[in-house]
Amino acid sequence: MEQVVLLDDAGRAVGIEPKATVHTTDTPLHLAFSSYVFDPHGNVLLTRRALDKSTFPGVLTNSCCGHPAPDEPLTEAVRRRLHQELGLDVHDIEVVLPSFRYRAVMDNGIVENEICPVFRVLYDGPAPVPEPSEVHDTEWVDWTEFSEDVVEGRREVSVWCREQVEQLRKLGPDPLRWPVASAADLPPAAPDRTAPELR
Repeated sequence: MEQVVLLDDAGRAVGIEPKATVHTTDTPLHLAFSSYVFDPHGNVLLTRRALDKSTFPGVLTNSCCGHPAPDEPLTEAVRRRLHQELGLDVHDIEVVLPSFRYRAVMDNGIVENEICPVFRVLYDGPAPVPEPSEVHDTEWVDWTEFSEDVVEGRREVSVWCREQVEQLRKLGPDPLRWPVASAADLPPAAPDRTAPELR
């Protein structure tokens, strides 16, 4: 049974709960991650969530999101989920927004409530092979064009993706040159926080 790590407001672990039951109209704060996969030319991989997902079905969003298992480093969770959802084998994983947090409410009242560090992933390999239960389809788009479309309201994306794009643009125009954040700025619940290198 997949479990998620529950957090207090300071990002410390306070318990675990099954992923299958954690998302309600009163979802507790929990640990997650978002990742943005870039090719060598600065194109970003977008995904459309599967149409039958329980939260935000069919929504266009960033490359991959997920929840680390208890005691699982976030970088390992990123690697695991990119393989499971998209068939990608990745190695170059770096944190760029270590303390991103958001809360979003679906039309039916279901809440997402996460501390969700954001990772840049560099990838130069075979085309994605989406897992249909997770991903409806994918597309590679130019980051500059995509990010401008998002902030100017020309492209609809998930709540968390829109907020992340606004913050990522502040890191500079070239995603391949964004500064890597310190692992020490990750939530205390993240095992990576004490790692000497995040990769």
